[in-house]
Amino acid sequence: MKVTRAALPFLPLCQRLFPIPSRLVGLSVALLKATALEIAILAGHLLLYPSGIAPERRSTPALPSSDTTRLPIEAKPPVVLLHGFIDNRSVFVLLRRNLAQHGRQHVESLNYSPLTCDIRTAAELLGRHIEEICERTGHDRVDIVGHSLGGLIARYYAQCLGGDMHVRTLVTLGTPHSGTSVAPLMNAHPIVRQMRPGSEVIEELRKPAPGCRTHFVSFWSDLDHLMDPLETACIDHPDLLAQNVRVSGVGHLALPVHPAVAAGIRQALDIDETGVPAPTQTGGLTVA
Repeated sequence: MKVTRAALPFLPLCQRLFPIPSRLVGLSVALLKATALEIAILAGHLLLYPSGIAPERRSTPALPSSDTTRLPIEAKPPVVLLHGFIDNRSVFVLLRRNLAQHGRQHVESLNYSPLTCDIRTAAELLGRHIEEICERTGHDRVDIVGHSLGGLIARYYAQCLGGDMHVRTLVTLGTPHSGTSVAPLMNAHPIVRQMRPGSEVIEELRKPAPGCRTHFVSFWSDLDHLMDPLETACIDHPDLLAQNVRVSGVGHLALPVHPAVAAGIRQALDIDETGVPAPTQTGGLTVA
């Protein structure tokens, strides 16, 4: 939201009459900007939503024969994009284009049913899709980018269902890893209850996970209105190789869209031979 020049002269007067710490003023401006961006993104997403209802067409060849030569190790693995609650693959239109422009030749967006009522069942279905993608492309492993609930489904698959065999890197965007307390009126939906702190699913993710081979990178925002508390979008598990990246001034809906976040995602996916990701400190992003 822009403040017009005509309104600026009143700002010093307001500050004299109602003193507000400069830190809070800056926070309010950032919140207004983030809210305006969220509204704009929501409007655009509503227009694109119908285009993402149907599953995307696969442009890759059919299943290879059993003697198909596996791709060299240096070839970048496929990237699988998994949307959030009551959403579809259209949320990743810009991110998908960004990844393709920077050398990711195989990017797929998966839809899961809006009627999904169990994270564990959704994780099992995701596993079948991942195995099919590996067979179809000749890769042994994939990278996943999951927004919100999509990140939680992908984490459950990688951590609890042996999916670390097929998932090299999992990037989550605004995912309630420790559960979120926001919007209590939505508790009627079973999958929302599973995203609450202390739910069976959240407690399962707290259990030991020795030897998990997936590398986790979690992007969390200081203005994410769906994460309560905000730090619930961070991964804190002693057995997981995890990195948390703080995003400043970006709301929940903007995480899959913001160009700075896209740059951070690309860096997180470009893992070197030691398994350590490139430093992620770009345009308002800081490693936490």
